[in-house]
Amino acid sequence: MMSKAGVHAHFSKLVSLKIDQLKNQLSDLSASTANETKSTAGDKYETGRAMLQIEQDNVRTQLQQVLEQKAALDTIGIDKKSIIIERGSLILTNNGWFFLSIALGKQLIDAVSVTAISPQSPLGSKMIGLKVSDRFQLNQKDYQIEGLM
Repeated sequence: MMSKAGVHAHFSKLVSLKIDQLKNQLSDLSASTANETKSTAGDKYETGRAMLQIEQDNVRTQLQQVLEQKAALDTIGIDKKSIIIERGSLILTNNGWFFLSIALGKQLIDAVSVTAISPQSPLGSKMIGLKVSDRFQLNQKDYQIEGLM
């Protein structure tokens, strides 16, 4: 049986794993930078350090984005019931399950495919405010809301 709490927990765990992965990557890069020894070719040393610094900056940016996703996901009330689609809704359509939260893509949860989409996405923005049995179209594809949690 699909539950909003189970779906939320799955995506929350996914984001937490990504945070841990990025923190480990950042730690490894910091260690590499510290271990970078000056060679006789000074330019090679400087280039290596600069490349490591750029990579660290990229990982820090990714980490910040994922931390923001985690914070957004943590603000979703999983016990809240609503008759209209809003941020945090778990929606069953004729085209599958959608979790209106943050953009994390499609995951298999309890043998059911669930796609996490953001309210700002084209599909998410079309769904907001709809209720069960409402219909809409996006990119020549028809959707009908069949269930809502």
